[in-house]
Amino acid sequence: MLKKINLLFLIVSGPNAICFSQPTNDAGLWTTFTIEKELKNNTTVFLTEEYRVKENFTRTNLFYTDIGVAVRPIKPLKIALSYRSIEKYMLDNTFSYRHRLMLDILLKHKIGNYSIAFRQRFQSEVRNVNSSNDGAVPEWYSRSKFQLKYDLNKRITPYIAAELRYQINNPRNIESDRLWHRQRYSLGLDYKQSDRNTFGLYYLIQNEYNVSAPQNLYIVGLEYTLTL
Repeated sequence: MLKKINLLFLIVSGPNAICFSQPTNDAGLWTTFTIEKELKNNTTVFLTEEYRVKENFTRTNLFYTDIGVAVRPIKPLKIALSYRSIEKYMLDNTFSYRHRLMLDILLKHKIGNYSIAFRQRFQSEVRNVNSSNDGAVPEWYSRSKFQLKYDLNKRITPYIAAELRYQINNPRNIESDRLWHRQRYSLGLDYKQSDRNTFGLYYLIQNEYNVSAPQNLYIVGLEYTLTL
């Protein structure tokens, strides 16, 4: 099944698909803590902290902090705008500092115990602005994600998801401009302990193509959300 989905995404990328070197494999851990507060007029503010480990769970990859606001103008639609500060740990034991803006448009439809969602994200990021000549030049990506959830009961919700990323423009990776170049598949479970506390566990596979040094990632993810 996974091979068929990979083939479908490569077909979508069209005749411009490029084949570079063989991908390398790595495993890691992503841990996420989120605080969210619901306000009036269907508005939510949120703060997220995430820590990632790479190289088979042995080395720090990055930290990031998200802060943002989401509004729901109508029931099926949610729009979120957020800023992300990233500290990425490099091979020379220094940190690369990056700043990202993200606009999310989410459509959701519920059928019985099933929920189908589509999220379209547009993101722009700059890096090492004070230490790189081209650091202030932004890179642009479009990310499309599909998710299917099933409410097993009031507390437990398993889900599957797939995401495809398209590189609009990146001055540091121009060979992949205007190409699909990354896909993610995830299988997870959310446990709502109470109205305030939700725990999550997921397994994610990420594949890269149309890039000079592709990598396959196998990620275990742990999540906790506190709703105020």
